[in-house]
Amino acid sequence: MNDRTSHFFDDYAADFDSIYGNDNRALERVANRLFRRAMVVRYEKTLAGCQPIQGRSVIDIGCGPGHYSIALARAGAAKVIGLDFAPGMLKIARERAASCGVADRCRFALDDFLTYPVPEKFDYAIVMGFMDYIRDPRVVIERVLQITRRRAFFSFPKAGGFLAWQRKMRYRNRCDLFLYREDEIQSLLSPTGASFLIESNGRDFFVTLEAKSSS
Repeated sequence: MNDRTSHFFDDYAADFDSIYGNDNRALERVANRLFRRAMVVRYEKTLAGCQPIQGRSVIDIGCGPGHYSIALARAGAAKVIGLDFAPGMLKIARERAASCGVADRCRFALDDFLTYPVPEKFDYAIVMGFMDYIRDPRVVIERVLQITRRRAFFSFPKAGGFLAWQRKMRYRNRCDLFLYREDEIQSLLSPTGASFLIESNGRDFFVTLEAKSSS
């Protein structure tokens, strides 16, 4: 992750926040947009996959404006850590956590996931919209497995096709972007020895990774 990517998402924070919306009507409008539909689907699948959540802990890597973190805290998570590299995103996340009454269980930090000190394992790890900007995905996957007790959720943007070409064109002067084929994801995950499921989700692959210590 480089400074150009950080600056882009810091400037983009308010627009990115509006993708998920704050009510069902906003979500329905987003879902009808082909390019953004995958973001809504992966959000719903991740929340469903983080069950049971009551009393559990979560790390949200590349948390953005905190939609996943706050939703899980509201659902009963005891501890949620959200990491991001864009101050504008974190400002929105902290304000929303406070307004939703879960600020005591949500901590948002401006930090690098690869160097962030993790004193203990988390039950769930969320890695949504993060691998798009990572030059060396193997080190991220390895560290996620090291700090996750139960299950991790990733999104990997698809290579090939019109949507991938369009996204490459939009981002070419903004920040580095890395796209994946399914066989590339298989080759990244297979050596870990962990069980995983790769699902096609529009412009993305949605990946569920079972931690080896899962119980």
